Amino acid sequence: MVDQGISRRRFLTLVGGVGAGLTIGINLPAAITKKATPEVSVTETSIFEPNAFIKIHTDNTVSVIIKHLEMGQGTYTGLSTLVAEELNADWAQIKPENAPADPKRYNNTSWGPYQGTGGSSGLANSFEQLRIAGAAAKAMLVAAAAELWQVNRAEVTVEKGVVSHKASNKKTTFGELANLAAKQSIPDEKSLILKEPKDFVYIGKKVARNDHGKIDGSAIFTQDVKLDGLLTAVIAHPPRFGGKVRAINRKKTLAIKGVIDVVEVPSGVAVLAKDFWTAKKGRDALEIDWDNSKASTVTTHKLMADYKRKANEEAGLAATHKGDAKKALEKADKVIEASFEFPYLAHAPMEPINCVALVNKQGCEIWNGAQFHTVDQSIVSSILGIKPEQVKINTLFAGGSFGRRANPYSDYIVEAVHIANAKKGTPIKLVWTREDDIRAGYFRPMYFHKVKAGLDKNGNPIAWEHHVVGQSIAAGTPFEGFLVKDGIDKTSIEGASNLSYSIPNLQVNLHTVDVNVPVLWWRSVGHTHTAFSTEVIIDELAHAAGKDPVEFRAKLMDKHPRHLGVLKMVAEKAKWGKSLPKGHGLGVAVHESFDSFAAQVAEVSVSDKSEIRVHRVVCVIDCGIAVNPDIIKAQIQGGIGFGLAAALESEITLENGQVVQSNFHDYKVLRMNQMPEVEVHIMPSTKPPTGVGEPGTPPIAPAVANAIFAATGKRLYNLPLKLA
Repeated sequence: MVDQGISRRRFLTLVGGVGAGLTIGINLPAAITKKATPEVSVTETSIFEPNAFIKIHTDNTVSVIIKHLEMGQGTYTGLSTLVAEELNADWAQIKPENAPADPKRYNNTSWGPYQGTGGSSGLANSFEQLRIAGAAAKAMLVAAAAELWQVNRAEVTVEKGVVSHKASNKKTTFGELANLAAKQSIPDEKSLILKEPKDFVYIGKKVARNDHGKIDGSAIFTQDVKLDGLLTAVIAHPPRFGGKVRAINRKKTLAIKGVIDVVEVPSGVAVLAKDFWTAKKGRDALEIDWDNSKASTVTTHKLMADYKRKANEEAGLAATHKGDAKKALEKADKVIEASFEFPYLAHAPMEPINCVALVNKQGCEIWNGAQFHTVDQSIVSSILGIKPEQVKINTLFAGGSFGRRANPYSDYIVEAVHIANAKKGTPIKLVWTREDDIRAGYFRPMYFHKVKAGLDKNGNPIAWEHHVVGQSIAAGTPFEGFLVKDGIDKTSIEGASNLSYSIPNLQVNLHTVDVNVPVLWWRSVGHTHTAFSTEVIIDELAHAAGKDPVEFRAKLMDKHPRHLGVLKMVAEKAKWGKSLPKGHGLGVAVHESFDSFAAQVAEVSVSDKSEIRVHRVVCVIDCGIAVNPDIIKAQIQGGIGFGLAAALESEITLENGQVVQSNFHDYKVLRMNQMPEVEVHIMPSTKPPTGVGEPGTPPIAPAVANAIFAATGKRLYNLPLKLA
């Protein structure tokens, strides 16, 4: 999607000029946490800005411009590490700063022209980019010092933020060199020699997280924004997807003290007040007559029955076709067949959806945890009839997302902008409650899988036929062009269409259905269901062949050394084959997602009352160079916890178009007392880093299901897993 062969010289030219001058900016934290209207200031500065990603201030601090959203995954720390490494800065002087919405300078190189965060791409697409930026800045500081001291550049060294010339015993700081460094020319490509892994000081080492505002309360989230005249809005959404407002009785709402206005928007009815609680009370008092003539009537158990019929009676579209699976199955010595059901799932981030918007004659300004800058700018500009660059986005911290804030329709942002447009000049803070997001938000699609696989007389897999039924996430979005090919949505079949096991006859078919339920990518996207069906079937084939599940997998991975590597290590670390207490079992799963490779072994017990307990999970992750090992471990632990919730508890159901669940009492997520001991091992590697935010999630559910079989002899095919 993007030219990865761009030269370093060309990169430095594209991402920005050099030198001091005018800086247009805003002291965002101070402005938005005080009741004052923010003002843009134009001031003369002596900041050294060698490129789009670095600012070196005369106080000797280094601002690293972060183009990806920090939502708990460690982006601030990970991307800052890359700059600090090549700049040879002191870690204490590094100060992360959110990038403005500017896709020409801050695009996600994995996505072409789009600026945004997702798909575990943050570190992967920034690894060389930010190291080049750091190396360029260091070269210019060295050139400035050499000019100042009249010495050879080769004799100038940089270590922990100190620039030195050993022969003359001269030393100085980045800040002291800022003005002179700004006058140096952009370094030639050949002069930028990036470090070899053996010389890394920060990469691969333990460094403190660089988002400390979360510890002392100074970190700014959307809910912290306070501006002069700000009103809080909540929205009454139709109880059924596709419903519309027919009539509104505002009388009781407007009679509530503190309610300012009631505004109809395309998605529902907004109530505006001085504070959230008053706005919510006003919404509760609204009397709305909903037009449900085009509303959803989906009932999930009936929809699943239709999915099953499609898988059994319709051919679908071929996503993968190798050999002749049907003919090979007819000749197989043993055939394993199973059907899998996966429910709709909510994202349920800890911080519910929110956004602040201000519309005036200059354009639109937005404050939120922005994950899809370019998409949001485009959609908002279209609504308001202005240019995308007139939509200013102030990116704040976000309290989780799991895909929810990466919305190709910008749903909640659009709502905030519609309200702000109706109240021009007044800042609007839109707040969704937990119930709003679970009942009116977007979901991981519901899926049905049907798999048939065959073994020859020697217990070797010879055929695999796989049908997947579900909604397309990408259809109708800006990403359809490169995610949907010949009617096949890649996100529906990823992890199944590229099966890592050597099976000579493989057929994967996709049945895409059109359902009036809004769907969106959810942490690990298609891998959340394909990993489960493939790894459970592989496990069942191993037992049918009378072979050990680890050895069976290993034999089929001869063409996939990285899969094999994590499998062998996890078996070793988990002491695969060890004796276990009665009622306990070990289960294994291996899966590749987002160019990373994860293997997990789960130890599970099942009580006499059929209660499932996960005691311990061992995970091995191969994600290339481990930039921040502690963050990798934290992300894998979090991904396992997130995946366990879907494995054991979570599901969204609908009755006649209405979502049944509303909050954490009935949309259950993993509780603290359910979290197992998690042991994470990182495979040593010199390959470029890949994602870790999502790959920990897919293997956990099949590992647990396979462990349940080992403990009880019972196979479970539907999520969430239930024995009784």
